[in-house]
Amino acid sequence: MSVASVSDRDALHLVHLDALQQAYAEHLEAAGHDALWIYSGTPRQHYADDQAATFRAYGHFVHWAPLPELSHSWLLIRPGQRPLLQIHAPDDFWHLPARCPDAAWSQAFEIRLSDEMTPPACPARRRAVIGDLDAEQAEAMGATLNPPALLAALDHGRLHKNAHEQACLIDANRTALAGHVAAQQAFESGASELDIHLAYLAASRQRESSLPYDSIVGLNRHAGVLHYQHYEQAVPVERRSLLVDAGQRELGYCADITRTWAGPGAPDLFVSLLASMQTLHQRLVAACAPGVAFVELHRQMHHELAQLLIEHGVLRCSAEAAVDAGLTRAFCPHGLGHSLGIQVHDVGGRQDDDGAPLPPPASDPALRLTRTLTPNMVVTIEPGCYVIPMLLEPLRRGAEAAQIDWTLVERLAPCGGIRLEDNVAITATGQHNLTEVADNVH
Repeated sequence: MSVASVSDRDALHLVHLDALQQAYAEHLEAAGHDALWIYSGTPRQHYADDQAATFRAYGHFVHWAPLPELSHSWLLIRPGQRPLLQIHAPDDFWHLPARCPDAAWSQAFEIRLSDEMTPPACPARRRAVIGDLDAEQAEAMGATLNPPALLAALDHGRLHKNAHEQACLIDANRTALAGHVAAQQAFESGASELDIHLAYLAASRQRESSLPYDSIVGLNRHAGVLHYQHYEQAVPVERRSLLVDAGQRELGYCADITRTWAGPGAPDLFVSLLASMQTLHQRLVAACAPGVAFVELHRQMHHELAQLLIEHGVLRCSAEAAVDAGLTRAFCPHGLGHSLGIQVHDVGGRQDDDGAPLPPPASDPALRLTRTLTPNMVVTIEPGCYVIPMLLEPLRRGAEAAQIDWTLVERLAPCGGIRLEDNVAITATGQHNLTEVADNVH
């Protein structure tokens, strides 16, 4: 996949907005609405405090206007008319007020600055509003609040990414990869979790509040906590492993990359297991193609993980028996991946084309993507293998205990775990690994 020039990118963005205009007109007509307000959202203050939590604008708002920091702002979508973007910009000496964007995409909008939080007027009779509002607010606007059929159609519209969106994802991946390189270098130099995190932020050129999600930076056993949320300041005596799950955001679109490295204190078993997991990861990426059911690809991951653990002596049964008994789910309790876009766990992944729910199988409730892959979907592929005591201890006490070499499990435990994650676009015939593309042009 080639990387577009700046002028080409501007053109792609305007094509994206034209396509949104057409799609929204069709969806509104089908739902029986003449106009739609989209509210960006309201920052939420901590209880009994005057500080607000980190704010991100509503995904459908950002789909139009790549301004995820805008709060109290509105979009008014009316078929046949330019969308109206009302930016909340009150006079303020405490904060720098928002300004009119001057990027090329802004020419597609009518843009107003307003010191009001109320929506722009709309004379249309059949109106709807979507966003984080309550029924009383919608009633005062004379609008239907979050119509389910319309939301299902809009969610489905974000499932497939056009050329502009994929270019944004490549840029986000490229910048995030610079952060991962810096994190690896900091790890190799003997840095703490906090200092590795700071190295990632500096190299990826972002402040912590701009991250698409809280970065996971886990040394040693912490790599086995799936969403490890702390940054230790002390440097561990031994550097056995590092897992970094961290991303970046470009015009609202999120990279979501995970890397695992073995340190000088890692046992040979972990080093070998990591190399095998890297090969497994590459096979799963290569298996992505139109017509592939993601649930089946997830099951393939479990069968291949079982075989890998057998080859390393951790399991003592057949791959089929290991999967059937749930052994691999103790070593990898999360799903293989998810849809990716404006939200890290993007919308539309658990519904069919008509908006009907596609729930995950009972054996894999954490699986966030249950659709069959189709061209222009962008998904993450992130197999994992962890030593998680609370999941393995029941097996140690159960009938399956003899099927696991607990001596090898204990040897791996100080390393925590392994996760590898790339961002993959489905093409007409196969896939493009956007993370690999970004790395090749880094």
